[in-house]
Amino acid sequence: MAATDGDGRILDAWAENAAAWTDAVRGQRIESRRRVTDGAILAAVRSLAPRTVVDLGCGEGWLVRTLAADGIRAIGVDAIPELIGRARDAGPGDYRVLSYAEIAAGGLAVRADVAICNFSLLGHEDVEALVRAVPGLLVPGGTLIVQTLHPPTAGAVRPYADGWREGSWAGCGPGFGTPAPWYFRTLESWRRLFADAGFGAVDTRVTRHPDSREPLSVLFMARTHTPPASAATHGGAI
Repeated sequence: MAATDGDGRILDAWAENAAAWTDAVRGQRIESRRRVTDGAILAAVRSLAPRTVVDLGCGEGWLVRTLAADGIRAIGVDAIPELIGRARDAGPGDYRVLSYAEIAAGGLAVRADVAICNFSLLGHEDVEALVRAVPGLLVPGGTLIVQTLHPPTAGAVRPYADGWREGSWAGCGPGFGTPAPWYFRTLESWRRLFADAGFGAVDTRVTRHPDSREPLSVLFMARTHTPPASAATHGGAI
């Protein structure tokens, strides 16, 4: 499977399954999200006390709505028009339809304290272009928070190496069609991606299932370099 084919198939699959995904998220059908990973991303964002955030790959908008209820200015961005439409239907909010390629090309003019990619970095070339563009979406000293499947656990049944994998909607409930493929990265590859994009320190956190203690996800918190105080831009502006 060519990388460009995989990136395109991801968008096709999410467009096909936008309604089913919305029902699964709003119906709290995904156990790992309900019990662990939704709370983990919220805790990570709140620990930084941001005034402004941009959620890249926001889906049906649950995270934007939750952060807005905290008094945080939040923008949600997604490539799938139906998901953005469902986000807008759920209540007021700043939602925009943009692909990662469009963002990488300069189509998103924001400066936020925090950029969030919550289980939304599934592709290969489009993801790499997006991550390289994220420092330009952040104020100096801003943070990119990425939550993704825990690589050693997710790669346990296959060679532990970067590459395309077939996806599955198992555990998400009824109504789903074609699954989206995803591009697997090792922990080392994730760290190299952040370094190549110009991020400085990267804090890594692992979530675990509360019963089995099996790792579920890893959160990367990658900070941009902070310039001298005299050159810093005041944070929080979008």
